[in-house]
This record gives sequence, C-alpha cells and structure tokens, in this order.
Amino acid sequence: MVIETEIKFRVDDLAGFAARLGAAGFHVATPREFENNVLFDWPDRSMRARTEILRIRQYGKRWTVTHKRVPDSGVGEDRHKHRVETETEVANGETMAEVFRSLGLVESFRYEKWRTEWTDGTGHCVVDETPIGNFAELEGTPEWIDAAAARLGVSRDAYMTLSYGRLYEQWCAERGVIPGHLTFDGVEASLAR
Repeated sequence: MVIETEIKFRVDDLAGFAARLGAAGFHVATPREFENNVLFDWPDRSMRARTEILRIRQYGKRWTVTHKRVPDSGVGEDRHKHRVETETEVANGETMAEVFRSLGLVESFRYEKWRTEWTDGTGHCVVDETPIGNFAELEGTPEWIDAAAARLGVSRDAYMTLSYGRLYEQWCAERGVIPGHLTFDGVEASLAR
C-alpha cells in the first residue's frame, strides 16, 4: 500500500518559481505536458462521500488509472495531505472509461492542466498551470516536504491540502459561478456568462 503525502501552494510567477527550483537543487524530470483527468463515481456520488476518487488520466501519450482514498488509520498529523494511492498504467484510457461506464459508473468531474515535473532526487515538485491559476505540489515524506518548502521560500501558512475539485468549487463560489468542469474552455465560458 502506497501512501501519497503532498501539499499544494499557489505560484504567481512561473518563471521566478522555476528559477527558485533550480537554485534549490531541482531539475526538470518531465517537461511541460498537457494533462486531462476524468473522475468517475457511482450515480449517487458515494465515492466522493467517502473521500475517494477513481481517475483516468492522460498525460501526454501515457494513460493511468488511479484510485485514492483516505488511509484506514490516521497518519498522526494534518498539515500534509495523505492518501492511499493505487495506480496502474493502461494501454487506452478511453477503453477503460467504457469499462467503467459498463459497470454503472458515471463521469463526475473533468479537469485539465499543463504540468511540469521537477525532482531533487529525493522528492518531487510538480508545477500545474490550471484554468483557475498556477499551483505547485510537493510530494515526498512530511520531513522532505517541509524542508523543500523552506528551501523554496514557501511558508507553512501557504500549504493547501485541497484537491483541484475543491479548489475549483471555492473559486466558483467566490465568483458566483455554477461549477462545471475545470477545463480551459469551460472556465472561460462560465466567466463570459
């Protein structure tokens, strides 16, 4: 069982943050690539109610299926986001989506971003350009996350543990916009109304 531990924080200046990453000993592991994510759930949204996700992700030419859930027992702290993550690569995500639909699952949420992956050889920093702003995620052990955040000049007050879906809901509420999907076309269309 793999426990994913991470935090998010806002990035206002992408070029400046890339320079900070380089100065902190990070290098690009995967250049900027478009990513499309589709979450599936039962029609009654019971997975969401249990804080679980079932996701098909297309990242460049690679497809993965991921299930995430809250760990069975507490991890002892709540400053970082902790999830049990089960993931596998699949040959064709569209075929996998058909399998999910055949089982009665429905597409519950779609979100897009441009992602660049960085590493310092121990942990990872991903920089995500989303329709609602730019964010970075630090993923590793809690100790590594805190040390890397300090090296990057990110205060603990800036840590976020919300998913992109929850951040999008907040963004919509602040603007009086009805949430749809977190896609570049969808956000632009909702703001134009």
